[in-house]
Amino acid sequence: NDEKRARYDRYGHAGVGSAAGNGFGGAGMTMEDIFSSFGDIFGDAFGGFTGFGGSRRSGGRRVNKGSNLRVKVKLDLQEISGGAEKKIKVNKYVSCSACNGTGSADANSMTTCATCRGSGHVTRIANTLLGQMQTTAVCPSCNGEGKTITKKCPSCYGEGIVQKEEIIKINIPAGVAKGMQMNLEGKGNAARRGGINGDLLVVIDEEEHPDLIREGNDLIYNLFISIPDSILGTNVEVPTVENKVKIRIEPGTQPGKILRLRGKGLPEVNGYGRGDLLVNVNVWIPKSISREESKIIEKFKDSDSFTPKPDKDDKGFFERMRGYFQ
Repeated sequence: NDEKRARYDRYGHAGVGSAAGNGFGGAGMTMEDIFSSFGDIFGDAFGGFTGFGGSRRSGGRRVNKGSNLRVKVKLDLQEISGGAEKKIKVNKYVSCSACNGTGSADANSMTTCATCRGSGHVTRIANTLLGQMQTTAVCPSCNGEGKTITKKCPSCYGEGIVQKEEIIKINIPAGVAKGMQMNLEGKGNAARRGGINGDLLVVIDEEEHPDLIREGNDLIYNLFISIPDSILGTNVEVPTVENKVKIRIEPGTQPGKILRLRGKGLPEVNGYGRGDLLVNVNVWIPKSISREESKIIEKFKDSDSFTPKPDKDDKGFFERMRGYFQ
């Protein structure tokens, strides 16, 4: 008939055999009943699924767990270099002070659940192809808590938690980078009617520095010097995270030369050592000059000193940068 054909299409021979029609240890079972029973068995064996932010001890009362909170904290390079203490405002659920998180108006309003007798779970017997299977499930009357409330707390309406704004202090170690996450255990939302607080997940973000570019733990600074300074050499100041330092530009410095200042970068997070500051030397060429300046430069046009004679070791900017980061 049509029913058997549908079972055959879905389950094969197992769907239309004698076991499917008569059951195995119980009459009238369908394949849906069998798979449903297996779902109950394995669901309870592995702790069950209790919903977002919840957990349950195997074979015992449900232990609620508050949900996690996620916040983003933005740091500048100076804070990343030395570590920082941040205070942030968080709107979160906390335990209700009126009922101490029980959700009950008073002690007499909290009673043992009549369905599970305080155990938080109920036992069910299901007939399957393998015979009778005994399973344990969360008590539907008390939701696994083992107690019921006859009179709810007027402050939290029986939930055991209320919303409140808190200021949380966070100590951030030196060397962190954008996208890193810190986990502050127990600083998230409180759980309903007692239990385990969720966690506060702190995601690191970085403010863009006006002069320095971060590359891992190294910092890059683009220095611009004039043509005369490139030819004759000069002393210049370059910024670091903490202050400015003076460096020497040697005569004949080519555009794209990279000067490495060791230890002037950022520290390793929770480790030892620091990165370097890489100074990329750029020679600034004016877009317009006066007639008198043009005449002066014309005099050098045919000078042998100004004829390009690159060394075979001279490299372009990108080759130099690749060599420094390899």
